[in-house]
Amino acid sequence: MTVESLLQAIPPLTVYAVVGAVVGIESLGIPLPGEIVLVSAALLSSHHELAVNPIGVGVAGVIGAAVGDSIGYTVGRRLGMPLFDRLGRRFPKHFGPGHVAFAERLFDRWGMRAVFFGRFIALLRIFAGPLAGALKMRYPRFLSANVAGAICWAGGTTALVYYAGVAAERWLERSSWIALIVAVVAGLIAAALLRERTSRVIAALEAEHYRTSDTPTAS
Repeated sequence: MTVESLLQAIPPLTVYAVVGAVVGIESLGIPLPGEIVLVSAALLSSHHELAVNPIGVGVAGVIGAAVGDSIGYTVGRRLGMPLFDRLGRRFPKHFGPGHVAFAERLFDRWGMRAVFFGRFIALLRIFAGPLAGALKMRYPRFLSANVAGAICWAGGTTALVYYAGVAAERWLERSSWIALIVAVVAGLIAAALLRERTSRVIAALEAEHYRTSDTPTAS
């Protein structure tokens, strides 16, 4: 059985459900590869021999992002900042003091724009909803930025990847899947470089947090 026949056997509704679920769970505050799943589904939709529709992929991504962020907001508003202390102890690689400080710094600087632009930053995709709730951001403001960010991120990413895949298919015909793989690898490399830069900032903030906490207070 070829790769293409395997892909054709995947029901489109399953693809949409996976996109919505993974993006939604990531937006809720659980680290999952939402962007990779969205990009992969958009690539599938660009192959005209498959039944996956790019509009279905984009809509699933928007709904998953908006609903997941809203649930995360509700959890953060009810539990407050102590939620991140508990998560930091259990999942230090994702919710350590440096991660929380970095996200708080972005929220302090950008306000509700952090919710919108957070869709495009891996760390803030996890933190935006719960942190906005914990910081008591007004829900109408949060919701407008959340939905706008979800539409631009999920819709824009799907459209960009879809048209890139279509162009690659036209240019290379039988070798179109090679071009798609190259595009995915290039995207992953760019994401890895951005993640590395963010990790350096987080590490510096975490070191500063521990230096401050270890400094004895004057009696």
